[in-house]
Amino acid sequence: MTSSEPAVPPLTIDPDDLSRPQVRALVAEHLAEMRATSPPESVHALDHTGLTAPDVSFWTVWAGDALVGCGGLRRLSPVSGEIKAMRTRAEARGRGVAAHLLRFLLAECRRRGYRQVSLETGSEEFFAPARRLYARHGFVPCPPFGDYREDPNSVFLTRRLDVDGAGDR
Repeated sequence: MTSSEPAVPPLTIDPDDLSRPQVRALVAEHLAEMRATSPPESVHALDHTGLTAPDVSFWTVWAGDALVGCGGLRRLSPVSGEIKAMRTRAEARGRGVAAHLLRFLLAECRRRGYRQVSLETGSEEFFAPARRLYARHGFVPCPPFGDYREDPNSVFLTRRLDVDGAGDR
């Protein structure tokens, strides 16, 4: 960083109720992009109502007062969860926002006593960066889980968790 470049504020993650307009806009942007990228029957992204369901926790990522990302965690069972709504704003991509949030979500899973966390993402090239991120963090392919069914437009990934965090990256 040169002296003329502004310092990047540290990233913070806050629980969120989706009531702020900028958060609602980010979720709407996420849904719109998922719908533009995948066939309707293959879009499994949660809308505002789904993200405020009792079995879902939702967080936003901030760089100072700028919203840079979001993500959620759905409880599947007392020992497993599902990552939902991982999103980094386009202008914040490549700055470690998604990796920071993913590490937070994995720690939250361990705090809850989950032994496994899974997710669904797209099989299209558009989703390749997400699949690489998840692979770097120990996720491996798995069969459909929960209410999901086989879908050529979906990739299902899972990761076993050590509750104490041993072996985590």
